[in-house]
Amino acid sequence: MELMTKYQYTYFIHPYIIEESKYDKYILKLLKDKKCTYKIFEKEKDLDIYNFFLPNIRSFLFPTFELRGEALKDFNSLKIEEKKKKISKEPVAYFSYNFAQDIQGKVGTENGIFFKIEGIEIICFNSGICFFTMKTHLENTNKFMDLLDFNYRFKGINSEFASLKDYENIKIQTDTFKDMSDISELINQITGISTKTKNKAEELINSQFYTYSYVCVETSNWSEKTDFMNIENDFLKFANVLPSNYNSDFNKANLEHNLHIIERLKYVKTSISNTSSNVMCSGIDTYNYTKLPYEYENQYFYLYILSLYKKMFLMRLNTDFKQYDKIVKRKDIFIKFTKELWNKEITLDDGGALYYKTLNKTLELQELYAEIQNKYEVIYKDLNIEKNNNYYSIIVILLIFSLVFNTINIIFLMYLLS
Repeated sequence: MELMTKYQYTYFIHPYIIEESKYDKYILKLLKDKKCTYKIFEKEKDLDIYNFFLPNIRSFLFPTFELRGEALKDFNSLKIEEKKKKISKEPVAYFSYNFAQDIQGKVGTENGIFFKIEGIEIICFNSGICFFTMKTHLENTNKFMDLLDFNYRFKGINSEFASLKDYENIKIQTDTFKDMSDISELINQITGISTKTKNKAEELINSQFYTYSYVCVETSNWSEKTDFMNIENDFLKFANVLPSNYNSDFNKANLEHNLHIIERLKYVKTSISNTSSNVMCSGIDTYNYTKLPYEYENQYFYLYILSLYKKMFLMRLNTDFKQYDKIVKRKDIFIKFTKELWNKEITLDDGGALYYKTLNKTLELQELYAEIQNKYEVIYKDLNIEKNNNYYSIIVILLIFSLVFNTINIIFLMYLLS
């Protein structure tokens, strides 16, 4: 029986870094862009997000929740330069990129796989670490194999290794873009960084999109009467973002190391790897295709972004610690990060807490944090030893100088007395 989908969507996420000294100018650039809208979270409209996150994390991740009533009116009345100053000081800023119409496209020749780009969001942390996110949805097909092939092909379009050949089977059907290379160019325009040009942050950036996907399959494919074992191989392809024609057997030992699977609910499986987070569920439960897809692209989505941010932040800090002259400056940043994020509980929601814990485990954040902490303690200890050695050297010099001075005085006095 062919595996069929009931509902699906995929977010493609591209992280990039803006130099801290240029962050203000970048925010100003987005504010001036007529296609960009500064996103303000509202308690009434985004109540599920508001209740999901604990207060300390909510104020860090969604500072605009505090913009209400007169404060919101005052903000809206600010001139663009004043808005830029206020936004730049906030921990995180969100922008929606607006299109005049929905963007539709096609993967493959002849009939192909049709898809629609439903939205683009830009998420900027004031450390300069930002994320370009794009939501897509397949149209005119409910074949699971089409979703596999689409996710696999699309995830690499923004890679520096992508060529015109890679775009041949992905067609855009809109006046907004001529072809897929225009989407790559749009990303370059928004981020201000060409994916074809190497920069000092390249080792921190995944050359392909991070994939964040949801799919609900038909009840006939997964229920009490239809065992999950029948579609397990398809699930593993989906979890690893592999094409439908991938025929190699999956190594269970490698899977356990490289892929973590959450099975909190009977008909929901969440897979997390280093470069993807994907959910597969069955339409046997109405929650799976009504409430779950909303939660996954809101509350859970921002948990995923937060985890990716922590990884990139720690990786950059680890790189900076290789440079001796930056250690003292980065010490305060590391301490602030620890107080603001590392030691904070994120949510009291059981599912959210389990997802976040698994994300941190998969991305090996604890190991990365411990590595930086150990480096910091060793290097800072060396700095203190060097500082103390310099201090002791000065004392010795002063003592010698004092001894010489006193000796001269004694000789001089003896001379006078004689």
